[in-house]
Amino acid sequence: MNQHRLLPRAAFLAAALFASGCAHQAVTQDAPPPVAVVAAADTPAAQTAESQTAESTVDANAQAPIDASTQTAEVVAGAEPASLQPTDAERDFAAIYGAPEPQVYDPIADPNLPEPAALPQSYDPWEKYNRRVHRFNDVVDRRVAKPLATAYVKVVPRPVRLGVSNFFNNLGQPVSAVNALLQGKPKQAGQSIGRFLLNSTLGIGGLFDPATSAKLPNKSEDFGQTLGVWGWKKSRYVELPLFGPRTVRDALGMAGDAPLSPIRPIEEDKVRVFLQGLQLVNVRTQLLSVDRMREGAADDYALVRDAWLQRRNYQISGDRADSDDEAALPEYLQNNEDNPTVPIDAIPVIPGSP
Repeated sequence: MNQHRLLPRAAFLAAALFASGCAHQAVTQDAPPPVAVVAAADTPAAQTAESQTAESTVDANAQAPIDASTQTAEVVAGAEPASLQPTDAERDFAAIYGAPEPQVYDPIADPNLPEPAALPQSYDPWEKYNRRVHRFNDVVDRRVAKPLATAYVKVVPRPVRLGVSNFFNNLGQPVSAVNALLQGKPKQAGQSIGRFLLNSTLGIGGLFDPATSAKLPNKSEDFGQTLGVWGWKKSRYVELPLFGPRTVRDALGMAGDAPLSPIRPIEEDKVRVFLQGLQLVNVRTQLLSVDRMREGAADDYALVRDAWLQRRNYQISGDRADSDDEAALPEYLQNNEDNPTVPIDAIPVIPGSP
């Protein structure tokens, strides 16, 4: 009788123990990690924890500036960054095989890089005045000279424009011949006279250029260049209203070349004014290619000034340098058949003309 009662009780107890074991395993596997119980703020344990946290924060904040200052001092003292230092493997390889010590590559101070180019300084003590005149000339150029030159290119065929350029270039040959003699270059003076005679006859008044086919070089000289050859090397830059860039030396040179100009002595006003106006348009047409370079310039005045002075200095001393030096010049500064030197007696109405 008692055994029959104990068996159901034992079975029930075993089932309960099995169920409790499964439940404990499920809770252990699925339960989140235990969360530490934070003591109340007014308890001694909480106050101790807060003080320790504050002390660690203060130590961390105090340590950061010390490390930054130490790093700054190392950089100032010339310490190399760790990323540029040779590795231990590189040092071991150099020691075992007798290779040279690996060098630290510093792209900022690479000894293999060439020295920076030293650009010539423009002598421009009147810059404030010149900039005001440059703005005036630029307005005249954009509103008058450039539109006329653009229309001239669109209306007049290229062979006719080339004939006009040849005509005015031929008129400047007597001035070039005289100044070549003054500079002590009789051979060049004879070549200029030969070009003038040949182009004026066979070239039908200079409209054609048979002198180039005859291997007679085309070199332009003026009295401003003559003064430079005589010793006036350094002259302050000045921009004249309507005449454009000059130096004081070249402004005086214009007065010296004026009596030799074949256009100024013409008494007929209509013919003289027409030829001078056509000459101005022809000069501005030759400079249309320079406008693209000027459009992206941060300082248009400085660009025009430096380019004009660079070319002018080359015109004065370039023929005394090696002939290979011209190949190093930019294309717009070279003096060749495609880019002839414009006579100085031209009266440009633009700030970028020679």
